[in-house]
Amino acid sequence: MSLIRIVSGGQTGADRSALDYAIAHDIPHGGWVPKGRKCEDGKLAPRYHLTETPSADYPQRTEWNICDSDGTVIFSIACVLSGGSRKTLLLAKKHGKPVLHLCRKLGVERASQELQRFIREHSVKVLNVAGPRASKEPEVEEWVKEVLELALLPETSRELSSARV
Repeated sequence: MSLIRIVSGGQTGADRSALDYAIAHDIPHGGWVPKGRKCEDGKLAPRYHLTETPSADYPQRTEWNICDSDGTVIFSIACVLSGGSRKTLLLAKKHGKPVLHLCRKLGVERASQELQRFIREHSVKVLNVAGPRASKEPEVEEWVKEVLELALLPETSRELSSARV
């Protein structure tokens, strides 16, 4: 896998789950966060290595993360995007950036394969991870973790896991 960095906006839910995954697996992480490190649960902790935008508005952070990455994956439980997740999709298209939406209906196996394909086809080195906040879709954190675990697991570990089953 060619991925070298995970970025997100630091919001609860999908964003934070991706950052936690990166930290747990020693994958460099970063991204833009609104001024004041604003997020729905208060102020983003310093353990997340994100840079503040000049504005406290979420759309600026979203747009900058899209522009500074090679591709964006939007995770969601619902198959129809709304709110900030829909805005993310529209901004990625506006900037001509590759974007992939993975809803839970796909299942973990298929979603992880789609993510691997997306990373390969678009030569993604910096992956922007987006999606609903925890208050909108509480299960999205676990969904992101499950897909990233399977999709980004080194090939040799994947083969060993399959052999044990």
